[in-house]
Amino acid sequence: MTWLFLILAGLLEVVWAVGLKYTEGFTRWLPSLLTLAAMAGSVGLLGLALRQLPLGTAYAVWTGIGTIGTAIFGIAVLHEPASGARLLCIALIAGGIVGLKLATA
Repeated sequence: MTWLFLILAGLLEVVWAVGLKYTEGFTRWLPSLLTLAAMAGSVGLLGLALRQLPLGTAYAVWTGIGTIGTAIFGIAVLHEPASGARLLCIALIAGGIVGLKLATA
């Protein structure tokens, strides 16, 4: 259950990171509210995961999921560049997340 909390926290991090793009500096109320709710949910779930996981592992996985998800959203939806080097770096982050999961069993 702890890893599920952490994965959900990471996915909510993607939501709030993407949401920041649409708040227009927190001047649009609906995107702002959704972004703030995703932030609260993300940090709350991270806190639950930290009850049983080491801080360094949980934080690295949380930010890694957020980084990968946000980068993929940028490529898929915002038409940001998808160069080989960029995709390789995203894959390396994913490999690090899997490695941390395996090392923290």
